[in-house]
Amino acid sequence: MAPNTKRVFYVKYLPSSVYPAVLAKRPDVQLDKLENDSPDDQVAPVLAQAHVYQIGASRQIIAPHFQVNAALLARTPNLIAASSNGAGFDTIDVDACTEAGVACVNQSGGNKEAVAEHALAMMLTLSKRIVEADRQARTGQTIDRGTYIGRELNGRTVGVLGIGNVGGRLTAICRAAFNMRVLAYDPFLTAEQVKERGAEKVELDELLAQSDYVSVHCPLTKQNRKMMGAAQFARMKPDAYFITTARGFIHDEAALADALRSKQIAGAGLDVWEDEPPPHDHPLMAFDNVMVSPHIAGSTSEARENMGRIAAEQALDILDGKKPPRLINPEVWPAYRERFARIMGFAPDA
Repeated sequence: MAPNTKRVFYVKYLPSSVYPAVLAKRPDVQLDKLENDSPDDQVAPVLAQAHVYQIGASRQIIAPHFQVNAALLARTPNLIAASSNGAGFDTIDVDACTEAGVACVNQSGGNKEAVAEHALAMMLTLSKRIVEADRQARTGQTIDRGTYIGRELNGRTVGVLGIGNVGGRLTAICRAAFNMRVLAYDPFLTAEQVKERGAEKVELDELLAQSDYVSVHCPLTKQNRKMMGAAQFARMKPDAYFITTARGFIHDEAALADALRSKQIAGAGLDVWEDEPPPHDHPLMAFDNVMVSPHIAGSTSEARENMGRIAAEQALDILDGKKPPRLINPEVWPAYRERFARIMGFAPDA
């Protein structure tokens, strides 16, 4: 191995086989794999030499001792970047990385089509009561078709929490295909920026009160944990649906169950959970008007290939000293440049 080899490692899995294929074209880059139960005599040298950590975004899949926090950073003195496989970054302590001068990046936008389509599929399926009718039809009992009268999406209002890549794509589909009005709650964008993305910027309470569908499309942060709780579900219309393909813990599962039980809302489509996959006896599984999927909204062959490619390309950009296009903690840049130069031996982009 050449003395100036750049080191990338991952634990358990990569977003796609495209990732190692892209890195393999670079003879100066070595890719190392670890498992959650790899012995420390194997782990220690990999961590000590690593420059980039390509980390899975699932808290349930990546063992706690391999999630990026102050303890792991203490074992990775040459690390310059932690790169999440997906748009979410639950397995990375961004504040700890910023303090250490380590860049945090994700692959936002890589699976926007897949996730937006999944959210739309949930909206359609719930509105048309397809799952409820399917379950009843399989029982062999007499079916009263009047029991399953659905609703059309055309001309209704969808409220989008977070109008980034996925929220923006869902907005475009809903407007073009169903002539829907789109309200957006996004504290990081101006009213003009939201308008450019096809929506009206409103506060959360207004969005909840007016929307026929509330769809969550923001990453989990310390600020929005349990953002959708009892008070928020109570503000929704009784014939409205709650959809989330974002991250568990953004909504309060117990509060959502209470809202469904008391018929405060019409139903829910849930792709993300506090525990993934959710246990079969989870309280939310008991409702016929809840559509369930086990965090697979972004799992299409196209999305996985795209995520793998952009993750690999971004990792190479970082190793080559370029400023990554999907930087989660831009405030780290001055400290990052100093750390990078000390570790890599040359200055990165300004």
